[in-house]
Amino acid sequence: MDVGAKGWLSAEEDQALRARSNVMGFYLVLHAWGTIFLAMALFVAWPNPLTFLLAVILIGGRQLGLAILMHDAAHRLLFKNTRLNDAIGFYLCGSPVGASLALYRPYHLQHHRHTQQKDDPDWILSAPFPISQKSFRRKMLRDLFGVTAYQRRLEGFRYNMGEGTTAQRWARLWRLDGHFLIANGLLFLLLWGVGHPELFFTLWLLPLMTWYQVISRVRNIAEHAVVPDNDDPLRNTRTTLTNLAMRAILAPYWVNYHLEHHLLVATPCWKLPAAHRLLCARGLRDRMEVVQGYRAVLRQAISNPHDGPHRGRERKVSMI
Repeated sequence: MDVGAKGWLSAEEDQALRARSNVMGFYLVLHAWGTIFLAMALFVAWPNPLTFLLAVILIGGRQLGLAILMHDAAHRLLFKNTRLNDAIGFYLCGSPVGASLALYRPYHLQHHRHTQQKDDPDWILSAPFPISQKSFRRKMLRDLFGVTAYQRRLEGFRYNMGEGTTAQRWARLWRLDGHFLIANGLLFLLLWGVGHPELFFTLWLLPLMTWYQVISRVRNIAEHAVVPDNDDPLRNTRTTLTNLAMRAILAPYWVNYHLEHHLLVATPCWKLPAAHRLLCARGLRDRMEVVQGYRAVLRQAISNPHDGPHRGRERKVSMI
């Protein structure tokens, strides 16, 4: 859907929102990695349970941030230069957290073409809601204890290996998932080189397997679960307004402006707040699905008094 084409924005406003920036792209990627390394340095300088917990939360949030920047790269919005966009989106954003830009792009664009419809590949993520509080607690515990991450990664490996001889399956796995192993191997060598190889396990893999899973689930729920109208583009996707602290740990790089992203899909993430203000100025605010705070969204999403049948292992979900 193109909001500008419907006359809600002027051609000049639409064009301004579409403008990309190499400088901003570099800044966002450096910000994500800089925050990760500074959080590690914080714990090294003052090693105690509080700084460790803070580092896990900050790093898990920026790991989600890397996935969000890969998402922008999938739309070719992270950099003006296409080759730069795809290279950095693949190697520095997606690969370290186990996402492939090449595989994600066609999948995600199908989600945009068929949002909340039967052909939406992400429909399975929002369809079960609302769920019960008991079901939600089970999911959160699986996320926090690394069960979700283990199951998703194992399922991903099995899917990518496919059928064939053992040699063919391993070759296919390396071709499709080797980037994840290489990126993490290089990160381990970097941390080893500065004298702290243990941080790879405690402050990279641990946040990736725990807090990253928790906030990814909450973000998924907020974006499309229990929306009021699956057929209305202003109400089949949700924007969740929240404060700076929550954005820092739960919704990095303006991912909470998800409705604006769907309406103006060619808008880089850092311009989504401006897009929100423009749409509200056009009188669309009352027609848009906008909620104040993630707590309000979760109250709706876990309002089912009945605990549905336990379906066991969950399907591997979309990164964004």
